[in-house]
Amino acid sequence: MQTVIRIIVGLVGVLAILLAARFLWSPAAPAAMLGVTPVGELGIATLRGDFGGFFGVCGILALAAAIRNSAALVTAPLLAIALALSGRIISYAIDGGGSAVLQPMLVELTLLIVFGVGRATLARS
Repeated sequence: MQTVIRIIVGLVGVLAILLAARFLWSPAAPAAMLGVTPVGELGIATLRGDFGGFFGVCGILALAAAIRNSAALVTAPLLAIALALSGRIISYAIDGGGSAVLQPMLVELTLLIVFGVGRATLARS
């Protein structure tokens, strides 16, 4: 079971790193998928720095957790996704929204489960 969890956490890590790379290379395209439009050079820099950094850190730590079999390393991505999901829940409660808003929430909930199971299953060091 632990091997399967390590593979899933590692795969999520690789996908997050690839998304971070997309934000660094051409930030407007992945931002548009998330409903975000940059305004000027500051907006592009923010996408590269904030979004690229968020997905990069989550991806690197998730991949490292899988490789090193470390529950501690998966803690930061778990907390980051939990905070992102919390923000979406607050936004949904205040602003409402339809399926376009629920879809990323389901993705984040899935990631929260993956990282939570990883935190519970991977070796404690």
